[in-house]
Amino acid sequence: MGTQQILLIVLSVIIVGVAIAVGISMFNSQSYNSNKTAIASDAQSFATQAVQYYKTPESQGGAGGKAANMTQTKVSAFLSFDPTTFKTSNENGGYTITATDSVHVEITGVGTAKKSNKNPQVITTVALPEGTVTAAASDVAAP
Repeated sequence: MGTQQILLIVLSVIIVGVAIAVGISMFNSQSYNSNKTAIASDAQSFATQAVQYYKTPESQGGAGGKAANMTQTKVSAFLSFDPTTFKTSNENGGYTITATDSVHVEITGVGTAKKSNKNPQVITTVALPEGTVTAAASDVAAP
């Protein structure tokens, strides 16, 4: 009878351990997916603000619909990014204006969550002059 009780205790400990491991794995996966969604949302917001800057008249501090005014420095300043590094960050991740020219603005966001030594990444592109916003999510090797 004592042997059966010990086996039941050992079996119970193993089952509880596996349940905890599965729970932690599920939490980490959900955390990673939530972070990817959050940086996508932030990048979309920045892209929308870039469109706003493009369409705002020059007299009101915007680009006035002129592609020549869509420089990384000017767009960075309008979006409250650092105008020298073109970067900003928040609790969700870091964001960089990676390209601006007469036809598009590209904003890259890299999340803070890690999964399999990778971080979530979202690249959001604004097509000018239409103001069309597209986004592509992926994973990038953690620094």
